[in-house]
Amino acid sequence: MAIDDDVLFRLPALALAEISAEVRDGDILLCAAHDPFSRLIGWSTKSPWSHVALAYRWAALDRIVAFECVQQIGVHAVSLERFISQTSSGAKPYPGKIVLARHGGLAGRMKDAEAKVIRRMTDFAVDRMGDRFSPFEVLKIATRIAVGRFNRHMPRMLGAKDEYICSEYVAKCFQRIGIQIAWDGLGFIAPADIARDPQVTAVARFRTR
Repeated sequence: MAIDDDVLFRLPALALAEISAEVRDGDILLCAAHDPFSRLIGWSTKSPWSHVALAYRWAALDRIVAFECVQQIGVHAVSLERFISQTSSGAKPYPGKIVLARHGGLAGRMKDAEAKVIRRMTDFAVDRMGDRFSPFEVLKIATRIAVGRFNRHMPRMLGAKDEYICSEYVAKCFQRIGIQIAWDGLGFIAPADIARDPQVTAVARFRTR
């Protein structure tokens, strides 16, 4: 079941303490923000979804972390508490809404098998950490966003390499475990494509302020 945009208003906003027990490894964090770059993403995809990340329980530290790829930092991880309370640049409170979602392809596995799958996904996610955007890579991403808005297929030279935008990073993490996020191949794979995947469902909405 794909996630409808009205989930941003239909689901009650709950504190992290009320949701944390529900968070599973590999869950999706879908964001609808209102800062300028997020508005550009929304304009290009005709959707409120502007950012996406992956949740993971770091048991040794008793933390839930979010793996994400952001404009000025690249691929990194932050605590879920920080993720829902501020932007990657430190602006508080978070300027929008955040939904916890889940892909059905991770459900219904035997416990041992699921652990191996999650390990492959997190190995890939961690191995990408530290990749940064250069100015030219940011320009390519902006061009890809513009290409997507006008329904043009992605030129090969603008395809993602090590300069993932957030949704490409998340899609690659799922691809690593054999799950393909469906999209139309126009422009770039966007947060909206992940929300529209028929196997992605909403679990809860975080209170961000």
